[in-house]
Amino acid sequence: MISEDPFRLALLAVFVPTMSVAVYHRWQARSGERLSRREEGIALAIVLRLTGLCLWVAIFAYLINPTWMTGTSLPLPEWLRWSGLAVGVPCWFLMYWTLSNLGKNLTDTVVRRSNATLVTTGPYRWVRHPFYTTVGLLLLAATLLTANWLIGLLSVLVLAFLIGRTDKEEQKLVEGFDAYRQYMANTGRFLPRLAGRRG
Repeated sequence: MISEDPFRLALLAVFVPTMSVAVYHRWQARSGERLSRREEGIALAIVLRLTGLCLWVAIFAYLINPTWMTGTSLPLPEWLRWSGLAVGVPCWFLMYWTLSNLGKNLTDTVVRRSNATLVTTGPYRWVRHPFYTTVGLLLLAATLLTANWLIGLLSVLVLAFLIGRTDKEEQKLVEGFDAYRQYMANTGRFLPRLAGRRG
């Protein structure tokens, strides 16, 4: 049986810098403005956050003591598990690039701030939701490195809930910015748009 220690260290090497960037930028974006979570839907807001909490608990359980998670482990080959490191390492840069361009516009809900601006620089030049793309890559990296189906399932659920609220988020942006419809026509939602590809 292979040791989990190298994979735990790799997971820390991916998560610590990436989450440090996210926490720093969320702290910097504080404005004191109260944002309603009702508009994203109370049920979705609660389920998303509870699922995210369960995911964090599962990841921390693996990091503290991988034997706690052996009942949900997957028999992945080592090379596939190590591919999680290759997927995860760029997340630090992508998170920084995304959030430094978003600046004070950063919120944790679909509601935009009263003084929000339309950001079309950095990764937003090509993708409307690069934060969700980065989170998706980060969770894929965690699933591969931990080789754990529970972490994978919770990751898929978190991403599904985030993607599910994107329509409402974009509706708010269309209402707030005259240029947003044209911006939508020129950029991909989660991946850069290929020639002739929509959304």
